Amino acid sequence: MSHHLTCLTCGTVNRVPEERLTAHPKCGTCGARLVEPKVHDLDTATLRKAETKDTLPLLVDFWAPWCGPCRAMAPEFEKAARALAPHARLAKVNTQVHGDASQRYGIRGIPLLILFRNGQEVARLTGARPAAEIEAFVRSHARARA
Repeated sequence: MSHHLTCLTCGTVNRVPEERLTAHPKCGTCGARLVEPKVHDLDTATLRKAETKDTLPLLVDFWAPWCGPCRAMAPEFEKAARALAPHARLAKVNTQVHGDASQRYGIRGIPLLILFRNGQEVARLTGARPAAEIEAFVRSHARARA
């Protein structure tokens, strides 16, 4: 089985065999790592492509710099990214910079986590959460291994 992964740096869709997910696969266009144990900052154009093309779970944190709970959750989100790699990718979208995200995704409050897989929104989780809850959320809704 192989996965389609959008490069979160250049937006190119890459095909990666499942057995290569742990081998630090790189984008065929820009050379950026496709699966890393870290959180990526996304713009809405890259997110739209990843949400529709990616077969690996993608958890997105919609946040803003003025939001205290968002800032408090950031280190926990990073911990979850390390724990879930390479079976899920985590990213964040700054709703202050990318205001169109609020309307497109029906965001009524932040922080908001939306899990995407296989071109669909799978689930949502609102409010600041510890890493263990974020990991459990992804595993329970996307059947991600870790």
